[in-house]
Amino acid sequence: MQEIRALIEKEIRLEWRQKYALNGMLLYIISTVFVCYMSFLKVKTIDPITWNTLFWIILLFTAVNSITKSFTQEGAGRQLYYYTLASPQGIILSKIIYNTILMIVLALVGFLIYVTMLGNPVSNMGMYIVSIILGAIGFATTLTMVAGIASKAENTSTLMAILSFPIILPMLLMVIKLSKNAMDGLGWNTSTDEIATLLGIDAIVLSISYLLFPYLWRS
Repeated sequence: MQEIRALIEKEIRLEWRQKYALNGMLLYIISTVFVCYMSFLKVKTIDPITWNTLFWIILLFTAVNSITKSFTQEGAGRQLYYYTLASPQGIILSKIIYNTILMIVLALVGFLIYVTMLGNPVSNMGMYIVSIILGAIGFATTLTMVAGIASKAENTSTLMAILSFPIILPMLLMVIKLSKNAMDGLGWNTSTDEIATLLGIDAIVLSISYLLFPYLWRS
């Protein structure tokens, strides 16, 4: 735990020194939401399904853009230095935890901006916040592992998009269904299957990352 804590602190310090990266992600969210706002300005009202789908598309691309740099921003020399100091399990867990925290913050800030500009048709706000948190955890866990794989090859962004799509798609469909239930004001008992499935997917991806990353790190 001390190793993981130290690595997370390192990630926070690097992010704080490179404030342009975090500011760039926030600017991306604001500009994308503003484009959506201008597109629907004459319509006045947005269909709830369209509103929900647009939000998750924005959140997905935000996750891809923010997590791609998890491994690519560190050169081969620095990774070799980490290899001599920390265990591969500590490396992957620290990056997953940091990216999860980052994604939750970005998702909640993005939701606040989205609601401010495009209105709030959500009936069950508690369930919708839970869907945002589960989606952010799923995106962060999956894309962190995929970013580690893609960093070993050229054309990292293209390879990451190809590798992450089959894993992200069922998770995205499930989280859209859960958030749609929240928008319709349905009770928690109607969404237990979706919540359990999302938690199961997150647990599976986390376990696979923990078991397989040492072989990737060794290369």
